[in-house]
Amino acid sequence: MSGIVSPTALDTTRINHQIRAKEVRVLGPEGENFGVLSLSEALGKAEEVGLDLIEISPNALPPVAKIMEYGKFQYEQQKKRRGIKAKSHVTETKSVQVKIGTGEHDLALKAKRAAEWLSEGHRVKVDLFLWGRYKYMEFGFLKERLELFLKLIPAEYKIADPIGKSPKGLSTTLERAKKN
Repeated sequence: MSGIVSPTALDTTRINHQIRAKEVRVLGPEGENFGVLSLSEALGKAEEVGLDLIEISPNALPPVAKIMEYGKFQYEQQKKRRGIKAKSHVTETKSVQVKIGTGEHDLALKAKRAAEWLSEGHRVKVDLFLWGRYKYMEFGFLKERLELFLKLIPAEYKIADPIGKSPKGLSTTLERAKKN
């Protein structure tokens, strides 16, 4: 039985004599079900095999406790948390800015970068930056220029926000297309 308990584990998981329930449903070290036992009987079974009695489901009626080594239990919990953290993905909105005079090669590079971000699951905001007289050009022409850039993007995407005027000029937001 483990004598040392980390302070962070005390507030979440009860072991051995910290368990408050009168009766617990006991699972053995190999996953066998011992049924509902009094706390003293369950502690006795755990001591027989030299392991800890760990309350794994305190909200169940009666609470579920498992006979196992406390260090192994902590390791398994930590492994689960790491797995969950690895699967979670934070999406950001990345930004690509193009101008009317941007060269074809630069447009291709920016389109490739946007495709990478889309494949990573991020949203991509595309701005057609307008300055000076360009701000007063015909909307249809400017929209065409932005659509030409969007056609260069080699990834599949859907338009989240339609092309519209923005403080910088024209902008749109793209998202990765859902796979069927």
